[in-house]
Amino acid sequence: MANRFCLNPVSYHGYGAIDSIPVEAKAHHFKKALVCTDPDLVKFKVIDHVTKLLEDNKLAYEVYDGIKPNPTIENVKDGVKAFENASADYIIAIGGGSSMDTAKAIAIIIANPEFADVRSLEGVAPTKNPCVPIFAVPTTAGTAAEVTINYVITDEEKHRKFVCVDPHDMPIVAFVDPLMMSTMPKGLTAATGMDAMTHAIEGLITKGAWELSDCLHLEAIKLVANNLRSAYRGEKEGREGMALAEYVAGMGFSNVGLGIVHSMAHPLSALYDTPHGVACSILLPTGMAYNADYTGEKYRELAKAMGVEGVEKMSQEEYRKAAIDAVQQLSIDVGIPTSLKGIVKEEDLSFLADSAMADACMPGNPRTPTKEEVIALYRSLM
Repeated sequence: MANRFCLNPVSYHGYGAIDSIPVEAKAHHFKKALVCTDPDLVKFKVIDHVTKLLEDNKLAYEVYDGIKPNPTIENVKDGVKAFENASADYIIAIGGGSSMDTAKAIAIIIANPEFADVRSLEGVAPTKNPCVPIFAVPTTAGTAAEVTINYVITDEEKHRKFVCVDPHDMPIVAFVDPLMMSTMPKGLTAATGMDAMTHAIEGLITKGAWELSDCLHLEAIKLVANNLRSAYRGEKEGREGMALAEYVAGMGFSNVGLGIVHSMAHPLSALYDTPHGVACSILLPTGMAYNADYTGEKYRELAKAMGVEGVEKMSQEEYRKAAIDAVQQLSIDVGIPTSLKGIVKEEDLSFLADSAMADACMPGNPRTPTKEEVIALYRSLM
């Protein structure tokens, strides 16, 4: 079986990456951008780094900043109207996964108006046309939405998130500039960093994993292990390392899938508005333990990438435990809670499990769970 691999046509990395936005806009002969972002990035002037570049180069733009942390169907519909009203011909998505996911949905619908019902995009939608061109400028080091073919939208009416998978939504250029991530507070740095770690670990063990994706995911694990604590302390080198880590993880998991941790995390965000990275981080060690017997020798390489010493002398049981313990310790070191106490309610467990079982990430999990097992996993963390 052939393995497909989708990546950005172009990406820029490192401090100063955003300086190439005007160059790329002019090279593509774009006339006007819709800048998709969230209110906080406007309030704290983070987007000014980009809008000043546009103004200095006489490039027209309008800002759409009505995007929630867990973007909704209404956010997408409003964004479609904003794009049309602005007479824009491309999108600059500035933010974390929320801004970029919203931009992807907007861009897909503009190019494929028969999918104006946002719910129709769930799963692998049979869109015909590439989306409106997107320039992606991440401000967090976790989601990797700038290099993935996935996006996630919240259905507030049904209290659920749905995952959309579409190669037509890939941003044409990614500008991964640590400068844009430098104002992240500690909590957001930790949460998004552990999201990147979850992408890398789930991508490593998913059913679709193969040699190329394994190389990327192991390198991403190593980069997160070596840089997240430093980034959490606000150090420049750590920020740069995490900017690369999240992108490398995205290169992999976008093409091979994820698993039970993401499937269980999505309902927590939809029902309780739990930050996605926090939900993933809390669930990750438990998900790793649940899957351990279905991962062959991969946890040995995972433990090495985490910096665990003496792995070669360990038994399978020992190196699997060592890998899980190292991931748990990293999460603790950056201040992530270790349980779902105070988040999950007993009466919601059945609904949460149903949502997790129906999630698009679940089929990639190396072990096929029952609803009862998912409930037990949630309960074990309460």
